[in-house]
Amino acid sequence: MARAIMIQGTGSNVGKSMIVAGLARAFTRRGLTVRPFKPQNMSNNAAVTIDGGEIGRAQALQAKAAGVPPHTDMNPVLLKPQSSTGAQIIVQGQVFGQQEARAFGQAKGKLMPYVLESFHRLSGSCDLVLIEGAGSPAETNLRARDIANMGFARAVDVPVVLMGDIDRGGVIAQVVGTQAVLEVGDLDLIKGFAINKFRGDVRLFDEGRDDICTRTGWPCLGVIPWFQTAGRLPAEDVADLPARARSDGSGLTIVVPQLPRISNFDDLDPLAAEPSVTLIIAPPGAPLPVEADVILLGGSKATLSDLEALRHEGWDIDIAGHIRRGGHVLGLCGGYQMLGRSIADPDGIEGPASRAEGLGYLDVETVLNPRKTLKLSTGTHLSSGAALDGYEIHMGDTNGPDRAHAWLEVNGRPEGASALDGRVQGCYLHGIFGSDAFRQAWLGQFGVTAQAAYDAQVEQTLDDLADHLELHMDLDLLFSLAATPAGAG
Repeated sequence: MARAIMIQGTGSNVGKSMIVAGLARAFTRRGLTVRPFKPQNMSNNAAVTIDGGEIGRAQALQAKAAGVPPHTDMNPVLLKPQSSTGAQIIVQGQVFGQQEARAFGQAKGKLMPYVLESFHRLSGSCDLVLIEGAGSPAETNLRARDIANMGFARAVDVPVVLMGDIDRGGVIAQVVGTQAVLEVGDLDLIKGFAINKFRGDVRLFDEGRDDICTRTGWPCLGVIPWFQTAGRLPAEDVADLPARARSDGSGLTIVVPQLPRISNFDDLDPLAAEPSVTLIIAPPGAPLPVEADVILLGGSKATLSDLEALRHEGWDIDIAGHIRRGGHVLGLCGGYQMLGRSIADPDGIEGPASRAEGLGYLDVETVLNPRKTLKLSTGTHLSSGAALDGYEIHMGDTNGPDRAHAWLEVNGRPEGASALDGRVQGCYLHGIFGSDAFRQAWLGQFGVTAQAAYDAQVEQTLDDLADHLELHMDLDLLFSLAATPAGAG
C-alpha cells in the first residue's frame, strides 16, 4: 500500500518542484515505484500527457525523474493565467472553464473531489507519492477553501515537511512564522523542516538550524546547499525566464521577446544548453538587440493581448528592421499566430470577441476556437529529414497560402508555414528543439554545430540532484515519516 509525504514551502519559488524531482529520482533509484502529485498548480508552462491532457511542466519533469510517463492525475487542477485577474482552469487535464481570481477563490473548494479522485487513483499504483504544495500554507486568508496545501493534507491525513529558502534571507522567521500562524490541526501534520539554497559552508548555519528546532520542536531533515546546475532542468515559473538566457558573445544569437503571457518557454532550454548559441531574453522596456540572427516568438496564453503588448513595446518595428537586414524569425504556437495576417476570436476565448491584424509576415490567418488541441507528436524536418518529436497545445486553427510551404511533417501531415524566402517560419509544435537531430539540422542551416545531447543532460542532472539530496538530506528519516493516506485502498 502506498505511502505519501507532502513538501510544502514557506513561500513561492523556494525550490519545492526541484526538491520533489530530486527525491523522485533518489527514491526510484532505491527501488521504489514513485509518483509525483501536485493538487493545484498555476503555470503557463504546461506539458501534454500520455492520456491526452495537460499538467504543469514541473510535474512532467518529476514524472521523468521517477521514470514514468506524465499523467493528468499528477496535477488535477492547473490554472493558466490569461490576464492579471483571470485564468483558464484545467481539471484532470481538460479545459474546465475560465474564471476571475476572486470567483475561483470562492469556488475552488468544489474542485476537491476531482483532486482526491486523482490522488487516490495515483496512489493505488505505487509505493510512494511525493506531494508538492503550492505557495505557502501561511496564507491564512486562503485557508478556508484551500485545496493546495493544508486543506489537501488534512483531507488525506498526510505528513508534511516544510521547506524554507535561505537565499531570500529571514529563513528563521519564514519557518517559525509559519508555525505561529497555522491552526492546531494543521500543525499536527508538520513533521519536520528543511532549508534550501544555502550558499557557502552549511556549518555556518548550525546555530540557526538549532534555533529553529528549539522554537518549533520540529526536526531538521537537512540544510541543502545551492544546486549549481539547476538551470539545466526545465523551468516552470516565468520568474525563472531571465535565467534561461546564455550570452557569451559567440555563435548564433537568438533573441526572445519576453511577452507578458509567454508560455511553454522551456522550448528555449535546449538552445540555451548549446555552447555555440547566445540566447538573449529581451525584457519589457528594452529594444530587441540588433545583433540578433534569429528572433524567436514563443508560445502565449493570450495571443491577442501579447500581440498588443509587442506593438506597445515597439518590438514590431524592431522585427521589421531585423527582417529588412536579412534576419530570420521563428514563431512557435502563439508566436506563429502573431506572424500571420490576422487573428480572430469570435467566441471570446481570450476576452471579448475581437479581431486583430497580425504582423503579416506569413500569408495565413488564425481563428481561435473553444476546441483545445492537446497532442503528442512525432515528425520530420522536411529540408533535412531529421526526426523530431514534440507536442501541440493550442486553441485555434491557422490556414492560408503559406501553409503550402510547410517546413515540417508531423504525424503524417504537413505542419507549419514559411514565407517564400524561408526566412520567416512558424509552427504549432512545442518541444522540437529537445530532439537532438532536429536541433542539429536547424542550427546547421546557420552554420552552427549542435554539441549538446539534451535529454541525456537532463537525465544526468536529475541523477546529480538525487546525489545532492542523498548527501544533504536525511532521506531515511523522510521516508520513515511518510504514511499511508486516509482513504487509501
